Amino acid sequence: MKDRISIVVMVDAVGALSDRTLHNGNLSLVDDSSAGSKHQGTPDLVTAVIPGQVVQWTPIHVDVQTPVEIQAIEFLSGAAVSSPADQAVPPYSVDPSPVPAPGAVSGTGVDATGSNGYENHDLLVWEGVVPYDMTPGVPYRYRLSLRLHEGPNSVLHIDSPALLRV
Repeated sequence: MKDRISIVVMVDAVGALSDRTLHNGNLSLVDDSSAGSKHQGTPDLVTAVIPGQVVQWTPIHVDVQTPVEIQAIEFLSGAAVSSPADQAVPPYSVDPSPVPAPGAVSGTGVDATGSNGYENHDLLVWEGVVPYDMTPGVPYRYRLSLRLHEGPNSVLHIDSPALLRV
């Protein structure tokens, strides 16, 4: 089993801003878990994980002129789908600690988040560690909030993706 799972968050920002939703084909989530994730390519991705793995979310925008960044990832309180045993599930939070995008070379002073002096938020990666006390077989839903460009109505969110301990 890999120690890192990557989730690609692919967004059609123009479609999402026009429709005011991340549904209707405007968001596609795909992971590289080898443990049997479900609903690949949809906003309802259920990523199969094991405790101690690092989960990494990377936003990618389809429209090159509309930047996309992850605004927040928040695990929903009481939003886990009940297991067959109807177990209560405490909420978990992922420490939203953006890390340099792939390509950053430590010790060289090169920052992959910069591009000719401009900060490039759409390359920021969010990551968290799967806690050991997750209940196996219970999907833990999380709210994925995305900032699409700028302005008062530029943040959209979706509550349908989840992590599932296998």
